[in-house]
Amino acid sequence: MYCSKCGTALAEGAAYCSVCGAPVLAATPGPDAAPDPSEPTHRLPEPSRPPMRASAAYAGFWLRFVAFVIDLILLFILFTFLVGFLAVSMGRSAALQQIQPGESLEALKAALGAGFMLAMLLIILAGSASYFSSLEASAWQGTPGKKVLGLYVADLAGNRISFGRSSVRFFAGKFIAIGVPGLGILYFVLSCVFAGCTPRKQALHDIISGCLVMRKL
Repeated sequence: MYCSKCGTALAEGAAYCSVCGAPVLAATPGPDAAPDPSEPTHRLPEPSRPPMRASAAYAGFWLRFVAFVIDLILLFILFTFLVGFLAVSMGRSAALQQIQPGESLEALKAALGAGFMLAMLLIILAGSASYFSSLEASAWQGTPGKKVLGLYVADLAGNRISFGRSSVRFFAGKFIAIGVPGLGILYFVLSCVFAGCTPRKQALHDIISGCLVMRKL
């Protein structure tokens, strides 16, 4: 037994400390006292919780393809109005109406002018980038095409992605597939193979940007 004030060893049954005179209120175990075997020496780990049932699965290639086709239709309607407005404002409306399917690039430049062609290209690229990047980074986490089919874009942890990550995903995928002649077709085919064969159904631009396309169950 030890004094609770100065730590001096006390005689058995002592009422006061022989050194500091403090009253002995209760027995205080010494530094070398053995631990009480009835008390646990460590806290047992809490039992792990059972995993929650998954509410989403990886989206397969064909669902993603159908969603992309829906988005292309919507973008075509939008770009038709924008290009028509551009043609009227630049005085190219009559020349645009005379364009026939299969016209060569040189013939288009001669009929519409290089300035109009460049402006039309910028509208298509900027509009596509804004459409996909903004909507996939929004609270929707996807474009209208994906929304219709119950698809959404997430990061590898299943969270909503930022606009920057969404932009990387667009420029590493659709921008190359649409905007780079020759290489774009090959890249698109290779990306489709990845989306169909990888364990998490990731296309090349998903792997580069660290994204997943999920399907709600």
